[in-house]
Amino acid sequence: MSSKNCHLCSEKIEKIEYKDAYFLRRFMNSQGKIYPPKRHGLCAKHQRMLSQAIKRSRIMGFVPFVIK
Repeated sequence: MSSKNCHLCSEKIEKIEYKDAYFLRRFMNSQGKIYPPKRHGLCAKHQRMLSQAIKRSRIMGFVPFVIK
């Protein structure tokens, strides 16, 4: 668990790229599910951006829907 400050806010990340599969995998578990915001201490804005980027990345085929 991290502190109360959002890591992405402190790094001043404005946009999350759906093409960056290595970055997105940090926020997914071994089954391919998206971690809740408390796990990484993300704010609501960045959690929404992250989940949208992961969903786009799944559709484009960069990260899998389900890992068996």
